[in-house]
Amino acid sequence: MTNTFIETLDISEISEERLAILDPIITHISEEIKANKAINLNFICTHNSRRSHLSQVWAQTIAKFYNMNNVYCFSGGTEATAMFPASGIALQDAGFIVKKLTDSKNPIYSISSDENALPIIGFSKRYDDEFNPKNDFTAILTCSSADRDCPYIPGANKRIALTYEDPKAFDNTPQQREMYAARSKQIATEMKYIFSKIAKDV
Repeated sequence: MTNTFIETLDISEISEERLAILDPIITHISEEIKANKAINLNFICTHNSRRSHLSQVWAQTIAKFYNMNNVYCFSGGTEATAMFPASGIALQDAGFIVKKLTDSKNPIYSISSDENALPIIGFSKRYDDEFNPKNDFTAILTCSSADRDCPYIPGANKRIALTYEDPKAFDNTPQQREMYAARSKQIATEMKYIFSKIAKDV
């Protein structure tokens, strides 16, 4: 279901400024793959409610799209809150199957790229939660606050800032769904650029 959406993403729309940020990520992951290492990517923002989840889901899905089966994606925050529902709706709008598994202050979601895919489990957690890797992972900071507040990530073999504007600014406005979809698409497009380049390189 998501493959059709991925195929429509146009990486030529990415600005030169953003490409300069993305290229070091490509270099790092390519080097890890060539060294026959499993690729563990932990996407980190402040609350693990929006950008880090979108990044995790798109990175995992697009890595699989390019047949990179040794890429494992995680997400976390500097604190745990809850995955914001609009994040799940944005993923649904792109073709994901999103199911709410628990009713609580911090619900657990299953997020699948199609009806046969192994689901990604989404819920808000700290970046060092038991659910996430403890060492030999790449920490990718998806918001400027986390980038500023976490100069050192214990266990990370690399720390990279890949920040996005927070769609939270449009919460409870008529533009909410549109702006979450736009941020999701931006992240997906950049993940397509990253993994399409890696696929050619390795």
